[in-house]
Amino acid sequence: MTELLEPAIQRPARFALPVGAAPALFGGAVFASASLVFLVQPMVARLVLPTLGGSPAVWNTSMAFFQAALLAGYAYAHLLQRVRDARLQGAIHVAALLAAGLLLPLRVTDAFGAAPPGSADPALWLVGVLALSIGLPFAVLSATAPLLQAWYARVRAGKADAANPYVLYAASNFGSLIALLAYPLVVEPYLRLHTQTTSWSALYGAFVLVMAAVAWSAARAGSAPAPAQVQAPGGAKPAMNVWRERLIWLALAAAPSSLMLGVTSYATTDVASAPFLWVVPLALYLVTFIIAFQAKPLIAQSRALRLHGVAAPAAAFTLTLPTAFIFGQMGLHFAAFFLTALVCHQALAARRPSPERLTEFYLVMSAGGVIGGAFNAFAAPLLFDGVFEYPLVLALACLARPVGQAHPRDRVVFLAGLAAIAGATVAAALLGPGDGPKWILALAAGAAALTSAHPVRYFVLVAALLFSGMAGQRGEVMSSDRSFFGVLRVMRANPEGLGEVRVMMHGTTVHGAQALAPESRCSPTTYYALATPIGQTFTALQARQPALSIGAIGMGAGTVATYVRTGDRMRFFEIDPLVVRAANDPKQFSYINGCARGPIDTVLGDARLSIASEAPGAYDLLLVDAFSSDAVPAHLLTVEAIRLYLDRIKPDGVVVMHLSNRNLELLGPVGSALQAAGAYGMTQRFRPKGPSSVLSAASTDVMLVAKSGQALAPFRNDPRWTPAKPGAPYWTDDYTNLFGAMARKLTAGPAS
Repeated sequence: MTELLEPAIQRPARFALPVGAAPALFGGAVFASASLVFLVQPMVARLVLPTLGGSPAVWNTSMAFFQAALLAGYAYAHLLQRVRDARLQGAIHVAALLAAGLLLPLRVTDAFGAAPPGSADPALWLVGVLALSIGLPFAVLSATAPLLQAWYARVRAGKADAANPYVLYAASNFGSLIALLAYPLVVEPYLRLHTQTTSWSALYGAFVLVMAAVAWSAARAGSAPAPAQVQAPGGAKPAMNVWRERLIWLALAAAPSSLMLGVTSYATTDVASAPFLWVVPLALYLVTFIIAFQAKPLIAQSRALRLHGVAAPAAAFTLTLPTAFIFGQMGLHFAAFFLTALVCHQALAARRPSPERLTEFYLVMSAGGVIGGAFNAFAAPLLFDGVFEYPLVLALACLARPVGQAHPRDRVVFLAGLAAIAGATVAAALLGPGDGPKWILALAAGAAALTSAHPVRYFVLVAALLFSGMAGQRGEVMSSDRSFFGVLRVMRANPEGLGEVRVMMHGTTVHGAQALAPESRCSPTTYYALATPIGQTFTALQARQPALSIGAIGMGAGTVATYVRTGDRMRFFEIDPLVVRAANDPKQFSYINGCARGPIDTVLGDARLSIASEAPGAYDLLLVDAFSSDAVPAHLLTVEAIRLYLDRIKPDGVVVMHLSNRNLELLGPVGSALQAAGAYGMTQRFRPKGPSSVLSAASTDVMLVAKSGQALAPFRNDPRWTPAKPGAPYWTDDYTNLFGAMARKLTAGPAS
């Protein structure tokens, strides 16, 4: 988000400001524009999130769009500066702001006027929605920062700060950071979504008035001499080859942009795709710009290089580990991203050209941001069957390090590190991925830190470290595919010597497992085993009725299909086509096509939108199972969603809500939502006795929901079930608080 770093565009001035309050007026306008730009990004992504099932790719695609819109705004500002008449220039920009305001109040405007998409090409649909909903206001707002800096250089003609509009830099940075931090901490938890969008639209209208006042004030004076050129802080660096220099600017800007989206995907895949996690990498990205372009950087380049020399290989090493300590690993990756982005941006700042090329410099830098974002959002899902863009760019960014003073032993340490990585790779191939090879990789990570004075050696070690870890992991992978909704892998396992087991992994979460032995092939496993609350519910309802109409939100490996009897019928609602394909392929999983004895069909798309088109009272049992880890689709847990589920079950029907989650406490808000919806509920927190494997009953939190207490009669006398109780504030389509759910889970501890 490089609008914070806009240059003064040096042209013959046409106006000077006879107002002593110019710094405050311009500083306030820059602060307001930056705040609006950074506040609307998580807000509009939050608006479209429910339509696409809560996928982390929503934010990545949105960020790629915002970067492109930002570039369009810069291009517009650059062209507008060619208009020599001050009054006309100001009038054009105010008119553009007013024209863009006709698209407000902020809301989701569907591209092509069609219904929300199926799952075939959601990224293009999302880009169209964003373009129609916020594209023009965002681009025009983004253009304000460079325009104001250019105007400031003119209106302060004759003043000490006339030649350096960087006096507005702090106001812009401060406004951006305040907006980014305010959204997850204040706006999202305390304001309904409708209130958020209405308030932002009103603030946009107020800003147009402020901008009109600035333009009028700036245009009042006559001609003034152009401000003297000032050498860029740190000195201008002439380029022997202009195009080579531009490509370097482009690469140094693209790498942090790509890493920002990569580390965001890493964080949101295992917790939730939510604004409180989106803004952390974006805020860190912004701070690296602030530090890199300071006259006296808060973190000197030498210190940044030392810290990066340790953090990058440490982050690379943890990518080979399981996500048992997700928050610690997340913190390490945020730190590695921050330091890598800082190294790149400091290298970029060191290459700043002379002032007459500043506009070109920032335009190229913005284009680099677009390239980095587009690579993650659009190219990577087509090029890779896993999320490899993050480690790939993490390694490539090491080449941005300057060549330091090498020690004679560095080459020895480098060769020893390569030998250690080769040994770990061979050990993992022969012995399987165990602790031994991982400790060898840890030593290699230390070797990378010690050879950090040479960027090429450092890059080679980090890249080899990443390749070795991923090669060890892929030894158990039978197939790997990727869609807009994440990475789906089918793994091979052999737990407790029980023979081969197929395991479906979506991201880092198990979504089903099946034993291949004939005697065990059709036995329900994991969350669906007979002993679990889900198994208990199916057993109780099937004992009561000879034929059931069953709906299931979330397919996974299709394990629950083993409960389908000859007289039953089941309909799955699944958003990811890769999941549907794998679960219906008997060569991978045969629960659906092999174990189920009744008819099963599938509806592809967002489950809530699909169920809304079902007939009222259609189901005896509705299983809602989409929250076990990965990105949590919060719109399936709101009061409105629960009312929809209740309307789609029969008078004596039951909704089974599987609320197990490693990182979020969901029983509290759902219990409160039941009360708000006028429903009846029972809860069971099942914990298996003794050690469990991938085939045994897994720890499960389940809530039963019904229209009446009579429908829950079979469970009332069972001591394993207790009445559902309200907990945290309930969620609605206008309000969710995933940050609070994560905090409650942390304070409750792992046993919860």
